[in-house]
Amino acid sequence: MFSKLKQALSKATTLFSGTKGACPEDIEEILLRADVGVKYTNYILQRLTKSGKDLTDALKIELLHLLTLPKPQIGADKPIIVMVSGVNGSGKTTTVAKLANLYSKTQKVILACGDTYRDAASEQLEIWAKKADLEIVVSQKGQDAAAVVFDAVSKARAKSADTVLVDTAGRLHTRSDLMEELKKIKRVITKLKPSGPDLNILTIDANLGQNSIQQARVFTQEIDINGLILTKFDGTAKGGAIIPICNELQLPVLYLGIGEGIEDIAEFDAKNFVEVLFE
Repeated sequence: MFSKLKQALSKATTLFSGTKGACPEDIEEILLRADVGVKYTNYILQRLTKSGKDLTDALKIELLHLLTLPKPQIGADKPIIVMVSGVNGSGKTTTVAKLANLYSKTQKVILACGDTYRDAASEQLEIWAKKADLEIVVSQKGQDAAAVVFDAVSKARAKSADTVLVDTAGRLHTRSDLMEELKKIKRVITKLKPSGPDLNILTIDANLGQNSIQQARVFTQEIDINGLILTKFDGTAKGGAIIPICNELQLPVLYLGIGEGIEDIAEFDAKNFVEVLFE
């Protein structure tokens, strides 16, 4: 997986390799080209000039600091409930399938298809479920998504499953009616498990860079997102946008999507990420 991460970050690595022996002005250009943004570029440069260390070493330290945010604490009460939301086209359903495949290696997982809008959404997830040999609670187009989730959690309890993984319909953050549906799903989960979803994850297309911050902010305000997954990371040179995204939202990145295959997801580790950036 480490080699896949290196390959996925190759575009960003090409940029950051230019920091060796660079002056502050060069580093500023590199950070801006990587979509770190003016605010965090200025912050980093101020810290570098005060550090007294080699600029590249000091930059690694600052990036590691900015990327290390506390991750959600998951209790022992089973089933663990993982709810995944995101805008249309962010790679959400594919990400749910990747997570299901990853979790199923050590846990008993039940999938819930809460996307009751998109044609063939349930069928798409069923195909992934069969590949990973997982149980799934399917839905019909137009069905109440919260009812599907209720059935999935109830089934998980009856079968002593470890994790329920909930896929939701893609939606624009500006559609208040669709955001209300997400809030209803969360309320139903909270009735069954008072602590609510253990992981309430938002998928963000990494190619959008900082443009995704506002949409993510709305989701966070509406349904208390507690972690992020950056999808399609293998196709972007905007790797630096991970810094403003997680710091503006004060949310940790939990996983990176690093390819199209079912295995192409990496748990985010700030130390490994920074190490790969500078290789």
